[in-house]
Amino acid sequence: MPNISQRGIEMPQSPIRKLVPLANEAKARGIKVYHLNIGQPDLPTPPNALEALKHIDRKVLEYSPSEGLRSLREKLVTYYQKFNINVDVDDIIITTGGSEAVLFAFMACLDPGDEIIVPEPAYANYMAFAISAGAVIKTLPSSIENGFAMPPLEEFEKLITPRTKGILICNPNNPTGYLYTQKEMNQLRDIVKNHNLFLFSDEVYREFCYTGAPYISAFHLPGIENQVVLIDSVSKRYSECGIRIGAIITKHKELKKNVMKFCQARLSPPLIGQIIAEASIDASTEYMLDTYNEYVDRRKFLIDSINKIHGCYSPIPMGAFYTVARLPVDNADSFCEWCLRDFQYEGQTVFMAPASGFYTTPGLGINEVRLAYVINKEDLARAMEVLEHALVAYPGYTL
Repeated sequence: MPNISQRGIEMPQSPIRKLVPLANEAKARGIKVYHLNIGQPDLPTPPNALEALKHIDRKVLEYSPSEGLRSLREKLVTYYQKFNINVDVDDIIITTGGSEAVLFAFMACLDPGDEIIVPEPAYANYMAFAISAGAVIKTLPSSIENGFAMPPLEEFEKLITPRTKGILICNPNNPTGYLYTQKEMNQLRDIVKNHNLFLFSDEVYREFCYTGAPYISAFHLPGIENQVVLIDSVSKRYSECGIRIGAIITKHKELKKNVMKFCQARLSPPLIGQIIAEASIDASTEYMLDTYNEYVDRRKFLIDSINKIHGCYSPIPMGAFYTVARLPVDNADSFCEWCLRDFQYEGQTVFMAPASGFYTTPGLGINEVRLAYVINKEDLARAMEVLEHALVAYPGYTL
């Protein structure tokens, strides 16, 4: 029998999706499963986007340009201007979701063996995309004790080698909800500028920042405009993960040419998704504000609830719709599996993402989980009640 690829063997399983079979089995047994594991919002997609889908009037559903529809890219230019992100239409390349944007950015910037520095915990698929590109991710641990603030500047400097090509951040952060400060962003700018690195900045959650301070994009940092590779997606802000529309934004001309080769090889991003995304950008102020306020309410409810449970702790996330919480368990991976396989309270259980899957440093996140507050507050309340009962019933409960 032929051997499979080492690349595939090294590819990590998704901590968000690897327990789906257990969740499906629990549902088949009649158990209600509360999904706190995945960033799939339950809020409605903008009405004008759904109307655009219903009224597509085309005789042929053709390929779109490899770089995406110009009309969508023009709309995005206007959208970014609202955040003082000043880019041209030709700086934007449409991708099949933010995931393809990260993958193509890596493929276009990194050679096999090149290194990227990433604060951890980090979105687990970054590692998968790096492996696909033959690149190496070097991680810098952040700590729940200080709310997952950016590691000190000198820790970044220690990791830089002749093979280092860039630093990758997610801001606001998935999985922690951390929001980088102006000081931290300035420090990143200085490192990137001094060492001639790319700054890959995943900013898909920019609509969900919960501080009074202005949002700081990588494109706001002077002096590194041609080193920034911004990753974006419409999935989260318009609750339309399934249309698979993202974007790479960069002013680096040679990088754009490189990215376009990969775009041409995969032909085109989804036509239907682009039509819906273009309409979504016209979502009303009321829709966006209602969505924002709902996440603010859910965030407060979830953090208050988790911190009331004996032995649990979560810092207050300042962005996105996730938090990483520490639980009084010996092993969060085992606990999350046990909740789905062996536990139920009044016919209910919870599905969480073990945080160890968001770290690459062995042993980190062993008693932490990522929780996504993307379900309504009534379901969140029941999920927290179930979690509290699960903890005291779990054989590996540590209190």
